[in-house]
Amino acid sequence: MASRLTLPPVLDAGEMRAAEAALFAGGIDPLDLMERAGAAAARAVLAFASPRDVVVACGTGNNGGDGYVAARHLAIAGVAVRVAATGEPATANARAMAARWGGAVEPIASAKPANVLVDAVFGIGLSRPVEPGLAGELARLAAAAHVVVALDVPSGLFTDDGGGESIAADLTVSFGALKPVHLLAAARCGRVVVADIGIDASRARTWGTAPPPSFEPAADSYKYARGAVLTLGGPAGQGGAARLAARAALRGGAGLSMIACPAGALAENAARLDAVMVREADDAAAVTALLARHRFAAIAAGPGLGDGRARLGAVLASGLPLVLDADVFTLFAGDPAGLAAALAGPAVLTPHEGEFVRLFGDLPGSRLDRVRAAAAKVGAVVLLKGAATVIAAPDGRAAINTHATPWLATAGSGDVLTGVIAACLAQGYDAFDAACAGAWLHGDAGRRCGAGLIAEDLPEAVAAALAGL
Repeated sequence: MASRLTLPPVLDAGEMRAAEAALFAGGIDPLDLMERAGAAAARAVLAFASPRDVVVACGTGNNGGDGYVAARHLAIAGVAVRVAATGEPATANARAMAARWGGAVEPIASAKPANVLVDAVFGIGLSRPVEPGLAGELARLAAAAHVVVALDVPSGLFTDDGGGESIAADLTVSFGALKPVHLLAAARCGRVVVADIGIDASRARTWGTAPPPSFEPAADSYKYARGAVLTLGGPAGQGGAARLAARAALRGGAGLSMIACPAGALAENAARLDAVMVREADDAAAVTALLARHRFAAIAAGPGLGDGRARLGAVLASGLPLVLDADVFTLFAGDPAGLAAALAGPAVLTPHEGEFVRLFGDLPGSRLDRVRAAAAKVGAVVLLKGAATVIAAPDGRAAINTHATPWLATAGSGDVLTGVIAACLAQGYDAFDAACAGAWLHGDAGRRCGAGLIAEDLPEAVAAALAGL
């Protein structure tokens, strides 16, 4: 199925090098590409900071070469620029650009601070921590600057997993495409702008998230055409999570939302809900009968479910698109193969870190690596919640969502996310697109609520997020 979303591509270090190599094989001179990058960086600095004086910290590699180009273009624009080098250029391209700079170069250890620091010391190739002395010099220059601009990656951060230590940039100029670090370590990168230098990113396996298309119903739409969502509820006294998910599904664009719960929870749920329907379903047979009577397009299961494995089994076997959360990961703890075998249709799993480990164990690698491996194990889309939410499909596609707010770290927030993704599934999104769209909408709702939000605020804010598309 073709994607309904337009998402910004994200290239890891290896993919970026391959894209550059393709340009060189097509006849592009590496020096011309470096010139494009450095000139674009200078334009970004001018637009962002309107600097009166700049110190460009240049490393010995090609990131330093980009810095020499940026320094030259800033000087041409009339800015007072100085270059502080960590050493002699070590690559042919960096040496060529240092020669084109032609101005004074001072050792970084004796460099005086400036209003703006441009960090061009290490780029996407860094694989080890920055030597403490050099890290200290960068920190000294950054502390005295009003604005810090990083070229491609803040020096000290690792491109593919966002690990490492660095000074904090106010602006990061990424060449050609976003890199995983810009999303996984967003707080250290500041505002990120992508400079178009002619890179073909069409073979990306990872993307950022973006606003989905409008959810405006067709003029002749009706409730089932907009998609009906069933939420599997749990026992009395545990219904809040399911109610949040069911209400979020309705606010998220579904035309009908229903909770199926044990008889003992009917009165509690009915007393708290109006637009969301409530039906009794005490066992697997009752759930199966309910599915046969209604044209559900998606199911949400897990929030507040409790010990309901038999009832859960009925929805897993239904073949309908599912969102699975919370208690599902306890019921299948340590058994992703068992969950995979029980799934008869597409699914999105939405664990937080503890639930992820409970189901999949302690998988090795970066956050992206772990979620990709988990999706392949279970044969479903996995969304690992966090400050940077990582989403992966079994075929290796992945996305990273940072459109959110720390205020979403509150009880019940994840239940709302479950309902929003279910609404996206009900409206025909495939599982990967539904997870990406749902994560963005959930984050946007959180931003609209702002400080002090509680989970009950979020479904109404999801409606506002939809209205803003």
